[in-house]
Amino acid sequence: MTDSPFWVYLVGFAGMGVYGLRLLIQWWKSEKSKQIENPGIYWVLASLGAVILYIYGWLRKDLSILFGESVGYYIYMWNIKIMGLYKNVPRWLVVLQALFPVFILALIVWDLPSFSTNFLHNEEVPLALMLFGIAGQFVYEIRSVYQLVYSYRRQESFLPLGHWILAVIGSSMIIAYGVIRHDWVLAIGQFSIVFSIRNLMISIAEERRKRNRVGNGN
Repeated sequence: MTDSPFWVYLVGFAGMGVYGLRLLIQWWKSEKSKQIENPGIYWVLASLGAVILYIYGWLRKDLSILFGESVGYYIYMWNIKIMGLYKNVPRWLVVLQALFPVFILALIVWDLPSFSTNFLHNEEVPLALMLFGIAGQFVYEIRSVYQLVYSYRRQESFLPLGHWILAVIGSSMIIAYGVIRHDWVLAIGQFSIVFSIRNLMISIAEERRKRNRVGNGN
């Protein structure tokens, strides 16, 4: 990791640490109840982690990171809202949170030639590698879109089985991208894949119990 100052990687590890903490808390609650839990802190930490990783992606001139955070950002906010967690949050803070991706977009539009040079023609990230990174981020973050559609139909925030399947696949791709690019923040930061795999196992077991109850007429 020689192409960015050390403090930049500290920012990245902070963002990944927040992301990992949300999964650790969620997994721990699910492990205790033997079913998938969806605590509000999961979405609060997801939103905070997204802000930090937006900053890290900008500092690293990595379009795949910016793309990935953009997919799930407002979905995190939707889950926070539907769970009623914004009730005691100052209005200005919610507005500031909502405008953060717009601020990043404004920076891009403000100097498009610089964005093209640093992000689209970054010598450290060849086009094929960049596309692979974007694909990994897309698979990982599309889980949020799946979760949103699933939850919106029920008007209740929920973490379905498909969410964890996409999380495991996407995490694996991001780890590979991080190793190839020598970005150990992404590679090591995806340690949370362990919790996703365990959540996948818990979710599968929960689905089996539901089918058995239906089959037994309960």
